[in-house]
Amino acid sequence: MAKENHTIKSEFILTGFTDHPELKTLLFVVFLTVFLITIVGNLGLVILISKEHRLHTPMYIFLGNLALVDSCCACAVTPKMLRNFFSKNRMISFYECMAQFYFLCTVETADCFLLAAMAYDRYVAICKPLQYHTMMSKKLCIQMTTGAYIAGNLHSMIHVGLLFRLNFCGSNHINHFYCDILPLYRLSCVDPYVNELVLFIFSGSVQVFTIGSVLISYIYILLSIFKMKSKNGRVKAFSTCASHFLSVSLFYGSLFFMYIRPNLLEEGDKDIPAAILFTEVVPLLNPFIYSLRNKEVITILRKILKKEK
Repeated sequence: MAKENHTIKSEFILTGFTDHPELKTLLFVVFLTVFLITIVGNLGLVILISKEHRLHTPMYIFLGNLALVDSCCACAVTPKMLRNFFSKNRMISFYECMAQFYFLCTVETADCFLLAAMAYDRYVAICKPLQYHTMMSKKLCIQMTTGAYIAGNLHSMIHVGLLFRLNFCGSNHINHFYCDILPLYRLSCVDPYVNELVLFIFSGSVQVFTIGSVLISYIYILLSIFKMKSKNGRVKAFSTCASHFLSVSLFYGSLFFMYIRPNLLEEGDKDIPAAILFTEVVPLLNPFIYSLRNKEVITILRKILKKEK
């Protein structure tokens, strides 16, 4: 019987966005547009930073890696979602499901640590400018970036490994537009208490550590801003911090709501809106928030465009 159930549940059906079939064309156009802008914006930023030597500083190295993981996040989710809008076969195999979640969990965890590293970099730049090159050396920058990717992979391995202890013998319909861990818990015939506990502990630890780092950095930054004598300097710094903090709030807020809230397994209808925020909206906004508001990046882009003319 266990063998039969395993065979039957070797595939899942993604049912996200099927409640309103009359909107599928509109949704397809919207998400395709978002995807194209996200990929062009983020990969364009990665190429610009890699080719322009003036941007080979810790801040832009972190920013380039953030753009890279945002591109990977969009690529992990959106192509499959777009295909399913007009596909009669919305199946995803068990191993494809595991791979999609592994990849997404890796880049989202790396995203958390990169945002924390960027906040620390801004803290050093604003609060201790004379010690910046000592405290934020390229060696430390590379170590922090590498650590973000290692943490992402380890975090994913833990949760994917524990998914293999579950048996899926009930419905194989996943009420989501990609293969996420919580819908799989809801389909399990085995009590996912251990998985849920590990998810709460590890995801909670990652978010508390990285959010704490961001908040502490921004508190010190704000204190330094209040001490500035120049009004224009304060306004400029507040504007930059506000836009960065908006992006961070959207990202961490949606992740926290998805994986740390109480009654995770009883409120599946709330997964999709939060997932849209951190898989579609945040990767779309980040190039605009972190780069197009940056005078140095805009100046370099203008020079490149003038050369091409």
